[in-house]
Amino acid sequence: MKQLIWLTGLSGSGKTSIANALRPLLANCYILDGDVLRGGINQDLQFSEEDRIEAGRRTGEIANILLHAGLNVIVASISPHRATRNKVRSLVGDAFIEVFVQCPLEVCEQRDPKGLYRKARSGEITHFTGIDSPYEEPVDPDVIVETNKLSLDACVARIMEFVALNRKD
Repeated sequence: MKQLIWLTGLSGSGKTSIANALRPLLANCYILDGDVLRGGINQDLQFSEEDRIEAGRRTGEIANILLHAGLNVIVASISPHRATRNKVRSLVGDAFIEVFVQCPLEVCEQRDPKGLYRKARSGEITHFTGIDSPYEEPVDPDVIVETNKLSLDACVARIMEFVALNRKD
């Protein structure tokens, strides 16, 4: 059975880095990155609550199509709403693996690879997750990786261990 590994966490927590490191370890794998989707299929959406929910819905639907096409899928997306992630879990069933890419806000702000936290703090960006828009942490994620404490390799190893133990092929 193909897997959907859904990486959720704050901006700068390490989701994309983990996704890129996981890709070569999974056969027939495709990455859906939130930033890439926002520049394409989600370019008509803003950062309102409704638009964030719609972005998550679209991402889940695309992931489901790719699963049915026989691909493993990695989603690297903030996906701030628990309800959205739960809907995707119910859509794809046992294929869904929720990975909480946990990193304290202060560390994400120090990393700030795109300068977004600085812009959010100065008011240039509004509705920024973790600053003036909420992030709902997973209640019972399948895997937690603390990127401020673990190396990239250790995070990937933890996820792959879960994948190996829970494969239903």
